[in-house]
Amino acid sequence: MKRVLKFSVAALLVAIVIAISLYFYLPINRVDVTSELVMLGDLNNDNKWGEEDLVILNEFLREPFSKDRLTHLKIDLNKNGLIDSEDIAFLKHIVKYPNPYEAEQKADSLGVNYPKPRELFHYLPSSEYIQRPLFQLSHDVVESSPLTFLQEINIISTTSAYEQQLLDEIYNEGVRFSLAYSKRKPGLTQVENSYVKYKIAHCENLFQQKDYYELLLNLISLVEDGETLTTKTQSDFIKKVLYFRDHLQELIVSDDFNSFAESKIKYQEIFKKIEENLESDLGISLDLASLSSPRDFSNLDNYLDRAEWQIYKSRTTQEDFKKLVLYAQYDHRYLRAVSKTTPKFQDLQLQNHNLPMILLFREALRITNNDKKAALGLLDEAVRIPMGWVKSIPKDILPSSIALENFLLPGNKEDGSDKTRHWNVFGGVAIYKSPEESLVLSLKREIMDLRSSNYSTEAMQEFIRDTIANINGIYYVVSIDPDLLKK
Repeated sequence: MKRVLKFSVAALLVAIVIAISLYFYLPINRVDVTSELVMLGDLNNDNKWGEEDLVILNEFLREPFSKDRLTHLKIDLNKNGLIDSEDIAFLKHIVKYPNPYEAEQKADSLGVNYPKPRELFHYLPSSEYIQRPLFQLSHDVVESSPLTFLQEINIISTTSAYEQQLLDEIYNEGVRFSLAYSKRKPGLTQVENSYVKYKIAHCENLFQQKDYYELLLNLISLVEDGETLTTKTQSDFIKKVLYFRDHLQELIVSDDFNSFAESKIKYQEIFKKIEENLESDLGISLDLASLSSPRDFSNLDNYLDRAEWQIYKSRTTQEDFKKLVLYAQYDHRYLRAVSKTTPKFQDLQLQNHNLPMILLFREALRITNNDKKAALGLLDEAVRIPMGWVKSIPKDILPSSIALENFLLPGNKEDGSDKTRHWNVFGGVAIYKSPEESLVLSLKREIMDLRSSNYSTEAMQEFIRDTIANINGIYYVVSIDPDLLKK
């Protein structure tokens, strides 16, 4: 019996030694990377090159921005981040010679450099953001575009790689806007037509001044308006609320505000100006100084709305959150918009903040299949703790949904996350309740902070800036329809 026991122990020790040896010396999967092998040029996903791919290519050439980002990636056969004439020639060549080795040999015989067979395939990790290559092909819409500078942009000579990149992105956005404009033009309202003419004239002026960065941001803004906004489905309140925002933006840089900052007039005078604009712009009569608490704890609906909001937040999956973070880290349109920041309190009118939030919200809608409540919950998870707080809390006790400094929030360096939260929260309240209720609730909320700071200049400044952010959220969350062009 003892001999058997000794043999068993010896066998167990031998097995352990063998297992340890195998663990350290045999190859094993040590990296958890999930990837998809993408076949460039295979636009119909049938794992071969054929005439069907050319049919989709022709659809793309007519309406390039109606295709998804993966289709764009598959058309960029030379992998230079641009959709250019060489990509089209390569794709047509591989369709003509579907065997990639034969395609390479035929190209060599013609003295043409052509991708090696393996270069026609691309590993796409699941954790990688698909960047849409820039459209750089000529297009018929350029001839009829209201942006006359599109016909000049490709002949500009520059020795600056940065400037050339801006010009490439400007052309891409210009074509994208022109296509949206050609669809929308017959049905534009008088207000929309006046707005777009003003913005186009502004873009033309920026081009003449060679202010290419500002031109690019204005074009991105025009694209978003053209693809997602119409006044035809807006309520009277939503149609007018931006007039009130504009008056607040004027007030914060006005002589009246400067007089208040210099203690020449009282805070009541600033309130009076705001109350007058509320009445004239929106028909809302309020006495700001006597506004009550923003929360009525006796109203059951407030608890139900809060519970529903929390449910949508809790439904945010780790996968969706990763998608939003990847977008914020890599999308070139978002990065251009979010890069325009200023030192502390120099963007008084929040001019730098709104476009990045529009782009961020639209991406959240794409991720959540156009469910606005789910998109708001996703954004809320992303921005619910201001970055200043994040940096003061040990990382090991932070909620797992916080993306830390890797999440690129829009706005000024010191208050991007704060204003982002204002945009998202009161945009959400406008969905759960109504835009009117959201605005009044936001004024009650901001007045509380103003009172607690004894109506100081800095607090009054932030009261106005926070309200501007709230109004932007209310307007765009309610108004954006990402499927507008499809309809």
